[in-house]
Amino acid sequence: MDEESTFEEICLHWGEEPERFLGAIVPPLFQNSLFAVPSVEARSSSRYIYTREANPTTDLLNAKMAALEGTEEARCFASGMAAISAALLSQLRGGDHVVCVKHVYYPTRLLLQEHLSRFGVEVTFVQGTHVEDFEQALRPHTRVFYLESPTSINFWLQPLEEVCALARAHGVTTIIDNTWATPLFQSPSQLGVDIVVHSASKYLGGHSDVIAGVVCTSRERIEAIHREMTLLGGILDPFAAWLILRGLRTLPTRLQQHQHNALQVAQRLSTHPAVHNVLYPGLPSHPQHELARRQMRGFSGLLSFTLKRNSREAAVAVVNALRLFRIGPSWGGYESLALPMRIEDYDGETRWGLRIHVGLEPAERLIADLEQALRVAEG
Repeated sequence: MDEESTFEEICLHWGEEPERFLGAIVPPLFQNSLFAVPSVEARSSSRYIYTREANPTTDLLNAKMAALEGTEEARCFASGMAAISAALLSQLRGGDHVVCVKHVYYPTRLLLQEHLSRFGVEVTFVQGTHVEDFEQALRPHTRVFYLESPTSINFWLQPLEEVCALARAHGVTTIIDNTWATPLFQSPSQLGVDIVVHSASKYLGGHSDVIAGVVCTSRERIEAIHREMTLLGGILDPFAAWLILRGLRTLPTRLQQHQHNALQVAQRLSTHPAVHNVLYPGLPSHPQHELARRQMRGFSGLLSFTLKRNSREAAVAVVNALRLFRIGPSWGGYESLALPMRIEDYDGETRWGLRIHVGLEPAERLIADLEQALRVAEG
């Protein structure tokens, strides 16, 4: 990122160059599969031949994401899992070992535990809240530390600078899922992380209308990741890239509102008589709040809370009683969402509760909705 460019300026204008496109303030969509060249000889020097390899719309998004994450390169994928898979596959061979945080996004856990094990890749899951967790799990053939800070159900953080220093000392590649914080609230590459991945379906897109993923890393590592992208075919469609570019233009404004709303909701829930605990790193009650303030610049809209009435029936009843919150599995869009879940609380006990995404609706309306729904769990 240019030292003089703010995150807001990058989201709005980076690389868009209206003069290239007849002054169009929004760059055009190159929704095509192939590109013709004026001669056979020109084909070897043309960047654009076939969209599976490169496309001008996707290239613009790649450049913008690299600028936001402060990395040399980025590649966009057809989903967050395509991005995660490419990042891992580019670094691993049969016989390698991965240390991964245990509360990682569940499909990532399945990829490591069930799919890659078929090819001789081993994995050890750790709590990850202390660098010693990774140190104790190290083996001679450890190749990757896979991080997610904070995790997306109970919101544990990893001390990124310490973990990355340990990884460098042992020749281990660090990969982090930065979806929750986004590049605006956390810059993992500045803390030493080698590869940053995102589900762009969440805050980057922001409108619940696109599925996409991103990998941001160095020029040295991008070749192997690009190869995984083109050979396995997990490329991002140009129209999806165009939608994410649209979403990025409002990302800073949206995130500030998500943060504002989520902090108000979390504070109110933390005093509610039916709530056992609120799991949100933006609250001073979070066990790693000081670490969060050191390595993050803000807090987004996803949080969890556990119920004093510890039963599936109570959690389901609360979710079903919500009126403004929708019931749905994703997050990061404009809308508020809720799901009942079993959640490992910070005391180590697994309790029933809700994971909620606090959207862009007025905070007082969301709080009122939660309060009326929580009546079914009181008593």
